[in-house]
Amino acid sequence: MKRHRRDRKRTLRRELRLEELQGIVDRAKAGPLSEADHAALVQALQTLAFLTQELQAKGASLERLRRMLFGARTEKTSQVLGDDVAPVQSGAPGGEAKTATGEPATGGDASGPPNEAAAPAPKRPGHGRNGAAAYTGAKKISVQHESLHKGDACPGCQKGKVYPLSMPSVLVRITGMAPLHANVYECEQLRCNLCGEVFVADAPAGVGTEKYDETAASMVGLLKYGAGMPFNRIEKLQGNLGIPLPAATQWEVVERAAGLLLPAHEELLDQAAQGELLHNDDTTAKILELMAEAEAEPADGQAEEERTGIFTTGIVAEREGHRIALFLTGRQHAGENLRDVLRRRRADLQAPIQMCDALSRNLPGELKTVLANCLVHARRRFVEVVDDFPDECRHLLEVLREVYKTDALAREQELSPEERLRLHQEQSGPRMADLEIWLREQIEQHKVEPNSGLGEAIGYMRKHWQPLTLFLREAGAPLDNTVCERALKKAILHRKNALFYKTQNGARVGDIFMSLIHTAELAHENPFDYLVALQRHHEQVAATPAEWLPWNYKDALVRLAKGPAPPGTGTASAG
Repeated sequence: MKRHRRDRKRTLRRELRLEELQGIVDRAKAGPLSEADHAALVQALQTLAFLTQELQAKGASLERLRRMLFGARTEKTSQVLGDDVAPVQSGAPGGEAKTATGEPATGGDASGPPNEAAAPAPKRPGHGRNGAAAYTGAKKISVQHESLHKGDACPGCQKGKVYPLSMPSVLVRITGMAPLHANVYECEQLRCNLCGEVFVADAPAGVGTEKYDETAASMVGLLKYGAGMPFNRIEKLQGNLGIPLPAATQWEVVERAAGLLLPAHEELLDQAAQGELLHNDDTTAKILELMAEAEAEPADGQAEEERTGIFTTGIVAEREGHRIALFLTGRQHAGENLRDVLRRRRADLQAPIQMCDALSRNLPGELKTVLANCLVHARRRFVEVVDDFPDECRHLLEVLREVYKTDALAREQELSPEERLRLHQEQSGPRMADLEIWLREQIEQHKVEPNSGLGEAIGYMRKHWQPLTLFLREAGAPLDNTVCERALKKAILHRKNALFYKTQNGARVGDIFMSLIHTAELAHENPFDYLVALQRHHEQVAATPAEWLPWNYKDALVRLAKGPAPPGTGTASAG
């Protein structure tokens, strides 16, 4: 469907201060209003009426926003339903008010000084601290005892002999330094006083010929596309630390690195296309180059642009136990980008499971998938109206809570997809069947107005019941699209800090880095080390990209370190 370009003629906005409105009211007492005062007062009344209607129509959403800003930080059932504090039982034995759990109630009339704050709960031991094992990237320095060695006599008892323990005593010391460090090599120059020839000392081995090596490109890419730190902030930080790094130079470094990383990114696309399960969703993006094209007037005879929106699509594919994250930014919606990925899929494979929300733009067009819809999206519609329909929403939220408990049990017991399916069929199946009957009764027995907030939530769930409950029929089908929404937070973080991409090429570079970084994170590998390895061995990556994925690239590094196999011994194992 063709989209109309937005109208360039905008309604004029008039700002009225409170003092100005008060003056109009005072003049109204003295006599008839002037035409200008009358127009201003009419506009103010229209604005007030409009806001009143919006507050009445969107009260649930505004209340949800209030909770997000000032109240509960999550949508956990206990917090949504207000079950964090149990109700007080006034008729407790002994005359003492108690909660439903039997604990004494702490009201305003409790003994003690007025306004005395309750004692905060003690923090969990070690909360916020990391053990030495967490510092996998730290340099390890072995420290020997200054006077004792293995086999020496014990200085304590003077009878036994000391021996080393398998676990040393560990100290962690953290120092600060610039994200990008610099070494300045001052190579001595000598000049002949007769012929004038200059002799320059050779640079140390391993220095290389490039000013910015693979580690520099990896660090800038990780800061920019992994942590959402714009180039100008990196430039400011580096300048404060005495190692200047202009934003323009940073872009040149990551753009050059993206060309070396491209074969690995293409392999991620191929691997994702063969996945058994694919999550997809999108979020808005800004590319100044495309926005300028949309704003420009079409030339004579040139077709008008049908779509002006710009999106970043997130796709998280699961294949053979590995997760692959892809980011694709441009004009296309999530479904169109998923379609392009699935065109790489082998024809002999069966249709994959696709998890997304119920928007039609998430579907891959003519390519077939087994559709699953996000249960969290359906649940959130009830969360938004819980204040207006507490009893009805409580019933649904408690049913879904039990379903998620069953899914958590399957993860805890590390069940296979088939075992997880049987567990859900045994425990969640009866609950969801009863819930479907309850949803139908609310509408058919006229217990709920279909056009109300609750009625619309029920209608949404009934309309998409089959894809919402695919986890009861297909092994490996997830309950929700949370994994993709978490992945999209990288793109959202970049959008909030950097605001936009300048060109389509800039967006492509960002997509390459984000895809490789987040895939490494999902594989629990160090993304910095992974990016460095891909650049240092880019020729081998281009030749055999399937051997340079986050979960197997270390095996490729080991094979390179061993060197080529001797003739007649066969090729090295892929590991």
